[in-house]
Parts: sequence; C-alpha cells; structure tokens
Amino acid sequence: MKKYLAASLLFLIPLVFEAQTLPQTGIDFFPKELTIHPFTANQLEPKLGFVFRTNSNQLWLNIGNSMDLLRIGNESETFSFGADLFTWTLLTREENFHFPVDAVDYMFGINFGYLRAAPHYSYGGRIRISHISAHFVDGHFDGQLHQWKDGRNPRVYSREFVETLGFYTFADLRIYAGGTYLFHVDPAGAGKGILQTGFEYFLKNAVVKNLSPYIAADGTLNAEEGKRNFTLHLGVKLGEIKGRGLRLFYQYYNGYDISGEYYDAKREYSAIGINLDL
Repeated sequence: MKKYLAASLLFLIPLVFEAQTLPQTGIDFFPKELTIHPFTANQLEPKLGFVFRTNSNQLWLNIGNSMDLLRIGNESETFSFGADLFTWTLLTREENFHFPVDAVDYMFGINFGYLRAAPHYSYGGRIRISHISAHFVDGHFDGQLHQWKDGRNPRVYSREFVETLGFYTFADLRIYAGGTYLFHVDPAGAGKGILQTGFEYFLKNAVVKNLSPYIAADGTLNAEEGKRNFTLHLGVKLGEIKGRGLRLFYQYYNGYDISGEYYDAKREYSAIGINLDL
C-alpha cells in the first residue's frame, strides 16, 4: 500500500506546478466541500449515522469522512486529491440500552476526482486506492460457553483495491458505472474483479426549501465468483442536496454481508437509516 501512496504523491507534484502556469486556474487547499459528492446507495462511502435492521436486533454504526486535501481548477473543470477514513460497526441491541459490538470494518485510502461542469449537465470520475480490514470484537464472544458465537471464529479478512467510477449528471439525476480491481485480498481465492453501476435522483421541493425526497440504487457483480449485491434507498434529505444535511431513509439490501468477517454469508433485509451528510 505504501508504494501506491508514494506514487500518487509523485503524480500530484507536477500537477500542482502545471496548474500555477494555467490562466484562470486556482489551487485550493482543504476546500470546505467535496468535489465528487458520495454516491448515495454505494455501501463503501463515508457515512455518519445508524442503520437499523427491521427483522432483527442488529444495527450498524457508521463513523467516517472523506475530504479533499487539494483542488485544482476553474468554474468548468476541476481536479481533486483527497483522503478517506471510515468504519462500519455491527452492533446488537440488548436490554438496558446495551449495544455489544459484534464486528467492525476499517477502510482508509486516498482518492482522485475529476469534474467537468456545464450549464445543464456535468460529468467526471473518481479513483480510489483503499485498504479494508475486518475484525470480530468481544460482542461476538459467548462468555458463558467460552466460544465464538454462531460457530464463526475470527479470520483474516483484508483487501486492497483500486476503484474507478465514472458519472454523468443531468436534471438532478446522476448515473454512474465502473469497477474495482482487488490487487491483494485475504482469504486467497476470492474474486478480484467487481463491476458496479447505480443512480440517484433528488427531487427539489418547490414548497419547502432544502427538503428533498430521493431514490438511489446501487448494484455490484463479482465477475469471477458470480456474487451480486443490490442496495435500494428511498428517503428524504434535509439540507442542500450536494452539501451538509440530514438524511432519513428506508434501505433494502440483497446480497452478501457488508461485514468482512461475514463476507460469505448471504443476506436480504430491510432497514431504517439516519445519516449526517458532511
């Protein structure tokens, strides 16, 4: 992973110097907003909130963020370089407001973005180089039986990958497609190629400002293993569509578990979520 980070930084240095020679091009360090807004229904996006399964006592606590470290461009064309750091944590609801932690996944990495904006449409793409690792926690251990629950012992789960997604936006609809290549994965033998596509549509409310109903969907296919994952969101956002705000949503999921320790377990469920968009 270190060599890919170093290569990325070497790529950035000449880009910064080149931008300083271009007319009407600005360099902005640590801009307030992301150049590429997170893809709403994509599971591997920065989130800050909860997702409650409706058919079980499980929920996810999502903590994390992405931020642009550098932005180069003008009103019509923008390049960005940023970082990602977030977790998703599987909890169990118990009596007396107890939430034992069953499993936790960590993801961190860097990203590159490109945005081309026109009056009635925009397009661009995002490349991420990231690492994910997963771990069981003490909430997955049965203290009375002195064994791991459900016959699932801790195992090594780690993946390092390059993800590329291109998008096109018009009339408040954004569609995207791309893929992921896992250049390192444990356990060995897991498929390394993933195809992905999705969309999101936020409806601007003419009556109540900054209150936007939305629908979003995302699908992935592991080409080698034939594994399919599908996520659907129906919700409403309070705040700016591409800025900070609060989202309340219904989620339907059908596919393999998003927690790495359960990567080979098939799931289908509905959930209710709340998220703070940063």
